[in-house]
Amino acid sequence: MTAPLIELRDVSKSFGGVRALAGVSFAIGRGEIHCLAGENGSGKSTLIKIIAGVHRPDAGTLRIDGRAVATLDPITAIGHGVQVIYQDFSLFPALTVAENLALPSEVRARRRLVSWSGVRKLARAALARLGVAIDLAATVETLTTAERQLVAIARALMSAPRLLIMDEPTTALTGREVARLFAIVRDIQAQGIAVLFVSHKLREMLEISERITVLRNGAVAAAGAADGFDEVALTRAMTGQDFAAQSYRWMPHAGRAARLELRGLALPGVLAPIDTTVEAGEIVGITGLLGSGRTDLALTLFGMRPHYHGEIRIDGTPVALRSVAAAINAGLAYVPEDRLTEGLFLTQSIHRNLLATSYDAMTRHFFIDFARARAAADAMMAEMQITTRNGDLPVAALSGGNQQRVLIGRWLMGKARILILNGPTVGVDVGSKAGIHERIRELAREGDLAVLLISDDLPEIVQTCNRVLVMHRGRLVEECDAAALTDTALAEKLKALA
Repeated sequence: MTAPLIELRDVSKSFGGVRALAGVSFAIGRGEIHCLAGENGSGKSTLIKIIAGVHRPDAGTLRIDGRAVATLDPITAIGHGVQVIYQDFSLFPALTVAENLALPSEVRARRRLVSWSGVRKLARAALARLGVAIDLAATVETLTTAERQLVAIARALMSAPRLLIMDEPTTALTGREVARLFAIVRDIQAQGIAVLFVSHKLREMLEISERITVLRNGAVAAAGAADGFDEVALTRAMTGQDFAAQSYRWMPHAGRAARLELRGLALPGVLAPIDTTVEAGEIVGITGLLGSGRTDLALTLFGMRPHYHGEIRIDGTPVALRSVAAAINAGLAYVPEDRLTEGLFLTQSIHRNLLATSYDAMTRHFFIDFARARAAADAMMAEMQITTRNGDLPVAALSGGNQQRVLIGRWLMGKARILILNGPTVGVDVGSKAGIHERIRELAREGDLAVLLISDDLPEIVQTCNRVLVMHRGRLVEECDAAALTDTALAEKLKALA
């Protein structure tokens, strides 16, 4: 039999006495699409960094093409054909697409003078290999997430890889962008290149991979052909427990004004007039294709699109939401999709992140009551089940699921009446995802909080919400009862709008 392209045998790795991998054996064959799955902290990142030469194992062996490799560093790994596309893509945002694509080749060639015609020729050839067209003169910081990812893939393929490792490649992509990425991954496989797809999204794993290896607590919990798994089996392997699919049921309260009412709300050139209501205790899902206007609606409600027309009422009273401050004062809260760049102060403590919107309430005679503030933050950490040993740690030290709980908890401390969640479980593992969904349901069941949940994750929409609004090109085109809806039916509705 042909030896695997890459093989790890009984590999272990510890950091500061904490075991990250414990006797892991793993192999990927030539031209294979293999999914590495597991929750945050399961050891996925450590394993791929060992393959990439970033970390050296404490025990065990690494084989490439059947031969043991005594030492492996990043340069040597690249020489063996290993390329890694990390979640941040490792691109230079201020450089153009052409410069990002050509830079590795220019550095390897040690050229002292740059041929800009040669740079453009290299870049065009790299993108042509993927069959995509992106403006070579555009700076990377102006590109969409999907476009940045394509640039990262094109750059990796320029080094003639034999193994392409993609770390959480679909975290910030829409359903259509994921389908496009999968088509490109299959084209890459057809060129004889193996792909290691690192993810915790169950359906995507089953769709794209031929084999799956699941890590839990630094050890292999399950491994085998993808057709031997289903979502239930994957969830059990990743978490050690089963999570039953639940739907949210809401009973209206007679005689009470709607918590949020929109009357002809419009944004010139972006949103057509929207009329809808959201009651206290409801979880209303908003979904749609890329460019549907979902996020624009959220930003308008949060005071970030002040030039809107129409009327917004909260508890029956008209409000003018022309600024973020006005929205917060009216009881609105917004949890953005990108928590790292738009939601959290990463170098600040968990306590400070929780208290960011509450310091005014903790102030007496122009001085902050720090003891009261700390007690309130600790209470919210317990209420939101934020797992950490110390609230003084930087929020960057938390897992994605706990970071999201910090963001939600921040707004609850400010006594929000309307909570807008944009992609609340993006980049969150399956166990934390179930916990966040249950916490959202609990908050809504208490009866005084209305929730708008914006998501591309159709099972999340159907199972977490009681009502679903479908948007298309800035219009509200359909309203559905979630209890009478399946994610497959919802997917068909969106497909019909494409």
